[in-house]
Amino acid sequence: MSTTALRTVSILGTGSYIPEKVITNADLAKIVDTNDEWIVSRTGMKERHQARPDEAASDMGAAAARQAMESAGVTADQIGMIVCASITPDMPFPSTACYVQRLIGAHNAFCLDITAACSGFIYALELAKNAICAGQVDTALIIGTEKLTSVVDWQDRQTCVLFGDAAGAAIVGARGAPHGIRATALGSDGRLAELLMLPGGGSRNPTSPETIEKRLHYMKMSGRDVFKHAVTRMIEACQKAIAKAGLTIDDIALIIPHQANLRIIEAIGHRLGAPAEKYFINIEKYGNISAASIPVALDEAVRSDRIKQGDKIVLVAFGGGFTWGAAVVEWDKN
Repeated sequence: MSTTALRTVSILGTGSYIPEKVITNADLAKIVDTNDEWIVSRTGMKERHQARPDEAASDMGAAAARQAMESAGVTADQIGMIVCASITPDMPFPSTACYVQRLIGAHNAFCLDITAACSGFIYALELAKNAICAGQVDTALIIGTEKLTSVVDWQDRQTCVLFGDAAGAAIVGARGAPHGIRATALGSDGRLAELLMLPGGGSRNPTSPETIEKRLHYMKMSGRDVFKHAVTRMIEACQKAIAKAGLTIDDIALIIPHQANLRIIEAIGHRLGAPAEKYFINIEKYGNISAASIPVALDEAVRSDRIKQGDKIVLVAFGGGFTWGAAVVEWDKN
């Protein structure tokens, strides 16, 4: 019998961190041509949060990690792996995960970052599950942390209204009970990379006066194309993961979708045939927080008792790359 069959992997604890500063739709209306009705009707967003100038992705990630560790009853020296998902890392290198390691004192862990945009947390969950199933580690810390307000173009009303800052984290560990992460489905399509990207600052467009003048260091997005592909791929990922778990949509107690746009979530719900009450939605408070979206929502769902022991839940996301993924989790925190 394989190691994978012998070891089940569960989410043992969750945490989140939300910066104090709030940016309302009214605040945005003072800097770009927009208004509350326009933003709410098209996105469902009312507020988003902004990190302090001296607050980086690792600072927020470490704060969320400490909450998750407390929730799981895990100490820093018990963590064997840290995976940090972010498209706004502290810097190109060293990894943001290494900075989190230093901040929380998890010196026994090996650390890495992944760049899967809004799908990052689900990708991190899969990496951690596989490492634990293989017996490489017993306990992993996975984090989604984003300071998106540092890369949005505040002159572009189509994008600057969408994004905020936050971090979410989870402790993932081996369990003997037949619960935990039941199935995952991941996908990517690099042919569509240009539809959602940050073109400047890498080896293709190194920082220069010209890239700065062209505003290439800000996020670029083709909103209509992203909307269409997000709906299709998130539905596909949900259906694949649920089928791999041997379940149907009726077996799912709660769906936690990436909070990119309320209309995307509504479209997914309609086509999956799941009632509105099965969806956890907090987009009105935070906007799109990319890789932090799923773990922040998961932590809020846990702390508000929306998830009970034994519930089968679905996490699903779509992001730049394009990337997408879904995970079916049977809740087993006890």
